Amino acid sequence: MPSLLPDSIRRVLVTGGAGFIGGAVVRRLLRDTQVQVFNLDKMGYASDCSGIEAELTGLGAAAVRRHHLLQVDLADEQATQAAVKQADPDLVLHLAAESHVDRSIDGPGAFLESNVSGTFSLLQACRAHWEVLPDERKAQFRFQHISTDEVFGSLGAKGRFSETTPYDPRSPYSASKAASDHLVSAWHHTYGMPVLLTNCSNNYGPWQFPEKLIPVVILKAVAGEPIPLYGDGANVRDWLFVDDHVDALLLVASKGEVGRSYCVGGHGERSNREVVETICVLLDELRPQDAPHARLITLVNDRPGHDRRYAIDPGRIMVELGWQPRHAFRTGLEATVRWYLEHLDWCAAVRNRADYSGERIGVTG
Repeated sequence: MPSLLPDSIRRVLVTGGAGFIGGAVVRRLLRDTQVQVFNLDKMGYASDCSGIEAELTGLGAAAVRRHHLLQVDLADEQATQAAVKQADPDLVLHLAAESHVDRSIDGPGAFLESNVSGTFSLLQACRAHWEVLPDERKAQFRFQHISTDEVFGSLGAKGRFSETTPYDPRSPYSASKAASDHLVSAWHHTYGMPVLLTNCSNNYGPWQFPEKLIPVVILKAVAGEPIPLYGDGANVRDWLFVDDHVDALLLVASKGEVGRSYCVGGHGERSNREVVETICVLLDELRPQDAPHARLITLVNDRPGHDRRYAIDPGRIMVELGWQPRHAFRTGLEATVRWYLEHLDWCAAVRNRADYSGERIGVTG
């Protein structure tokens, strides 16, 4: 099996490594490389290391010794500086972010603190680290910022986002991520920091905190509760299986051109209604005693500022780096539905710990 990362990368700092995508990155690094993984996470409401712990159980003591959990809030500049010094990274994968649009409507301040101030704090700490590295390590160092397609705003019926699409964020969440993207780019152009940037479409898969669309629909359906569908259900998203995203991130880390951005999408454009109805069909097959689950679909008032359509053109990463998504949407969704049905106890535990029972948030007026 070819190496996922160059031999020069021996120490990797993953921010947000107890989150959904960050946890998938950490598991892959522990399973398929020999690097030291420094998992920096503030351990907020959606943070959970159960997936990593399960992976480590199968990998054994050597892998356990390679995983270092650092409980740090990036907005704390001194703690961030100390964490970067401890990690002494060759590669930084910056995934830590507040990411739920509905929560950003209710409490935008937390998104500015985490996504803007936290990114600034990390950039400053990593810049100080990079500037004093020995020449060989300094030349190999990379800071990779993981962002979202939501920074580009809303598409009409045609067209797709690409690396040259102008920024046009519409929610407090996407505005805070756009700001962090611009900070990363500025640190490259002003200070020469070797940065890479990716913008991904909607991720889905196992271990996602159950406040996002797909796990919400599954859990509502299993409980026999109304399945909320915003507006007319025609809002379109481009769905990307989380393991395919991890493939892309590690490929960019290994072969991406410094200063360049890469859009990552899964060729999975679906309306929210299509996604919800497909989940119901899958549940009808897996839990026929409760069929038809589609009877639970309930139209609710739309989210304020709800972008109509997202879609990504992943041509650059496919042509230049050779990336391809491995999971078709239906296949990935079925695997995801099966996983949640087998992990209902985990869902209940993390929701209870976060004091979140599945209620709708982000409603104004």
